[in-house]
Amino acid sequence: MLVVYTRVFSQPCYHEIVKFLIGVDEAGRGPLAGPVAIGAVMVPKKFDVLKMFPDVKDSKLLSPKKREEIYEEVVARTKAGEMRFCVRFTEHTFIDAYGITRAVRRAVQRSVSNLVPRHGSGQAPSPQNVHVFLDGLLYAPSKYEQETIIHGDVLVPLISLASVVAKVRRDRLMISLSNKFPSYGFETHKGYGTERHRAALREFGLCEIHRVTYCTSLLK
Repeated sequence: MLVVYTRVFSQPCYHEIVKFLIGVDEAGRGPLAGPVAIGAVMVPKKFDVLKMFPDVKDSKLLSPKKREEIYEEVVARTKAGEMRFCVRFTEHTFIDAYGITRAVRRAVQRSVSNLVPRHGSGQAPSPQNVHVFLDGLLYAPSKYEQETIIHGDVLVPLISLASVVAKVRRDRLMISLSNKFPSYGFETHKGYGTERHRAALREFGLCEIHRVTYCTSLLK
């Protein structure tokens, strides 16, 4: 499980220049409603993610309660100055207009850029002294040293942590939106295409946060 993680840290080229590591993952690529979320978590190179977050794993393998616990620990350690994180959303309207790939790319760029000042120096993060690890087919702007790892949300704890913060923030948003659109059950399925959600679509049609391009075939 740790082969990729260990290999990354053993490469000499990372030791001198790189001071910070960023993990990036997404949540909400497939739902019929709501935004896609990208989580980015930045730690100093010597930060031991598994020691500080021994229960972390891909967010899909964690219970909602455990995800919330890990998220709150990330918030606490961020307030203590030990790490930083950012979650950025790309809305359903952008997804419909430009497609999910471009929507994800936009959120990745915004989340990573939020963590890294354009002109950092010395011990502060900058595009020159960070290395970005991304899950699956994600990629960061080309100015960053980066590595995309298939199943990175399982293999690399820092990416797992990013998956958790993205999932928690998106779930919280969808629960909040369920108050505005109570007929669809967003608080339970978070916009995914469950049978309950599909039945609600057939009965009530689309609401203003549905991804039209994802739902058209379901309404025929």
